[in-house]
Amino acid sequence: MSTNDDNSEYAPERAPRMAWAKHAPEVYKAMVRLDAAARAGLDPRLLELVKIRASQLNHCAFCLDMHTKDALAAGESVERIIQLGAWEESRHFYTAKELAAIELTEAVTVLTDGFVPDEVYERAAGQFEEAELAQLIAAITVINAWNRFGVSTRMAPGHYQPGQHA
Repeated sequence: MSTNDDNSEYAPERAPRMAWAKHAPEVYKAMVRLDAAARAGLDPRLLELVKIRASQLNHCAFCLDMHTKDALAAGESVERIIQLGAWEESRHFYTAKELAAIELTEAVTVLTDGFVPDEVYERAAGQFEEAELAQLIAAITVINAWNRFGVSTRMAPGHYQPGQHA
């Protein structure tokens, strides 16, 4: 049952299901703290690329809306955001470090393909110091959790303002 009062702008099968944070406030607060801890020490633009790519893979429209807006506000280019969905064919838009982070994001996000391949991990380990790599893995894990909240409750995109949840 949806707890949203006005779903008139959505097709019934796509209407938001509930405001999960309202019903699980302690979980939401813990997620916010975990998110802040996970992003500590990571380049904000790289972090947004990771969040966008995971959100693309997880089909989380709310998170895509949020993180593309935050990426643009952080100075990311529209072109690099657009090309992210085809990064393997658009490698020249990204640095080696960004490519390693994007590839690791895919491997951690799409675990149905098996474990994170050694070669993917090694490429990331070659670009990041151990502490930074640990933070990156944490950030990837956290955005995947946010995506699952967004997708399962059908959080509605389009209303987020850059930095709103900073």
